[in-house]
Amino acid sequence: MVKSEDGKKTRVNQWYLIFIGAAVALMLAISFVPRNSPGAMIDRIKSCFCSQEWLKYHGLVEDCCCEYETVDRINVEVLYPLLQQIVKYPFFRYFKVKLWCDCPFWPDDGLCHLRDCSVCECPENEFPESFRKASGTGLMPDKLVCQEEKPEAAVDRTVDAKAFKGWMEVDNPWTNDDETDNAEMTYVDLQLNPERYTGYSGPSVRRIWDATYLENCYNYPSEECQEKRILYKLISGLHSSISIHIAADYLLDEKTNTLQWGQNLSLMYDRVLKHPDRVRNLYFTFLFALRSVLKAKEYLEQADYDTGNPLDDMNTQLSLKKLLNDNQLLSACPKPFDEAKLWKGQSGPELMRQTQKQFRNISALMDCIGCEKCRLWGKLQVLGLGTALKILFSVNGNNPSAQRVQLQRNEVIASINLLNRLSESVKLVHEMGPSVEQMFGKIIGGPSDQSNHRSS
Repeated sequence: MVKSEDGKKTRVNQWYLIFIGAAVALMLAISFVPRNSPGAMIDRIKSCFCSQEWLKYHGLVEDCCCEYETVDRINVEVLYPLLQQIVKYPFFRYFKVKLWCDCPFWPDDGLCHLRDCSVCECPENEFPESFRKASGTGLMPDKLVCQEEKPEAAVDRTVDAKAFKGWMEVDNPWTNDDETDNAEMTYVDLQLNPERYTGYSGPSVRRIWDATYLENCYNYPSEECQEKRILYKLISGLHSSISIHIAADYLLDEKTNTLQWGQNLSLMYDRVLKHPDRVRNLYFTFLFALRSVLKAKEYLEQADYDTGNPLDDMNTQLSLKKLLNDNQLLSACPKPFDEAKLWKGQSGPELMRQTQKQFRNISALMDCIGCEKCRLWGKLQVLGLGTALKILFSVNGNNPSAQRVQLQRNEVIASINLLNRLSESVKLVHEMGPSVEQMFGKIIGGPSDQSNHRSS
């Protein structure tokens, strides 16, 4: 009897020692965990929770052939990392653009007299011989620096002369600029001029968006015809993307010697995230642009990416081929948008001509932007959308499948950079949207809000 009790005590003591040892081991393990790990774990849990709340954007993207969840997944895993890499190569860094300000709609506006609208041309020795002006006269050194009222609005025109080859252009029929007029074009390094906050705001901005929406877009959503709502959705999606980039790279403090940039979450919420239609149109525009790039696969794979930088040029072509042939992308979303079902019936060709005319007007409005850097990115992205329209719907309304797509260098540059900007916006909305909404404590929803988009 005594031995039995001694045995029980021994087993109890053993379990007690095991328990104490486990507790000590756990405490030691915790002590070696980095201090920020518990917070990181909480963030992961919160992210998991928030992603469930974000499921209000689920199912097929309206008028498209892919689901929101699929778009977010392939964007994060495939498109975003590849596009971020591609746009840094010399071929896609340099964009030829007409930056001089000559607004065709309100010439007495006075915008061109703003210091923020002034243009500093590059000295001629930065350009290849073939791109120098015939007169041979250059700017004096003391005129090479713009005295900008807001320096963040000025375009940096530092260029790499080796990157300019094959800049023969023809006009894009969907846009207003004369792409063939080299005398009025400026070459800009996009990596030195990121799309971000510039301080450009107020009545001038609202006037441009008012003209864009009220005069050149059909009154969506009262129009049930898909052809009549496509232009509004494209412009609204682009508008949302621009707002996201302004809010994500905002000038928080300009009073100190070193400018402080960061995220303006309140602006991001007010301009985009609290408006479901704007988020949905962003996804629509992204899939529309993606479809156009995939449809131009044959041309893009065979295009000449020669900029005088052999290694970079080879990597440019390889990276593009990798994107265009990615199995995960093609299996998950083989046709992001189905353009074949548009412009049918007797009214189809006329609807296309009207849409083309309206888009050209929107393109011309880019010359009315009173901020140089805003004008740069406005023109680039509108040309990107115009190129997408050209690829998907052809030039003259004929059957696009019967024509082999022919793109110019500037169109390719604009298309890929536009897709990259939209990809970045979709990623920011997907990753930050739930937490930003939770932060502001509002549940969004309700009727369409497109009538207010033009004012922000």
